[in-house]
Amino acid sequence: MTKHDKRPNILVVNDDGITAPGIKHLIEVAQELGRVVVVAPDGPQSGMGHAITIGKPLRFDPVDLYEGVEMYKCSGTPVDCVKLAVNKIFKGKKPDLCVSGINHGLNSSINVIYSGTMSAAVEGAIESIPSVGFSLDDFTQQADFSHCKTFVRKVCEQVLEHGLPERTLLNVNFPKGPGIKGLKICRQANAKWAEEFDERKDPYERPYYWLTGVFQNFDKGEDTDVWALDHGYASVVPVQFDLTAHHAIPILNSWNLSL
Repeated sequence: MTKHDKRPNILVVNDDGITAPGIKHLIEVAQELGRVVVVAPDGPQSGMGHAITIGKPLRFDPVDLYEGVEMYKCSGTPVDCVKLAVNKIFKGKKPDLCVSGINHGLNSSINVIYSGTMSAAVEGAIESIPSVGFSLDDFTQQADFSHCKTFVRKVCEQVLEHGLPERTLLNVNFPKGPGIKGLKICRQANAKWAEEFDERKDPYERPYYWLTGVFQNFDKGEDTDVWALDHGYASVVPVQFDLTAHHAIPILNSWNLSL
């Protein structure tokens, strides 16, 4: 085995699509650390959560966008991208790291539930691949991801060196603009969207709806991802895909469920 062969294999995915600016910056960092394989949706897939394609065929085709990078565009969801990469490209030999992003827009707090970016990373973790999702607090197409790269590299280096606890991945969010104060280990804030549906009429006077809403933070703790981002830090939240509410099991065991 050559020295090159010993470099870690890194799978890069996202939910904004293979041509999104954020993934370019993530690829550039990954290239510094190992051999890179990119599998990303052929178009935007934001808000897809952990959706998978089961009712129609999937396609993925090689593309040549960045020199020296093995890249594929996929017709499916971000989770489909990870599944295809593991099964058809790596053929069951797991990559050493899966990174997802860098997403346009935050995936802090409750956003982690809806995020295609984070669901791709979750799927990596389900496959026992050390996985990290990266997101930036900027929804614009002119978003500047360059100030995130030093921190992305540091997180990836540490994950490659130490691994991650079993069934755990990382959710990393960056504040907008330069001058990030550092990386802060946090918990997920207790916050949600107060949602509304803006009703409008099409030219035939039929109603249609746009989802809108206001983000509400109910959590005053100074150890949350929302607090960290509001104070200029990049938040690092360890996430698990075991959704069992373990604290509720003793309560339910006190119920009388006998028939």
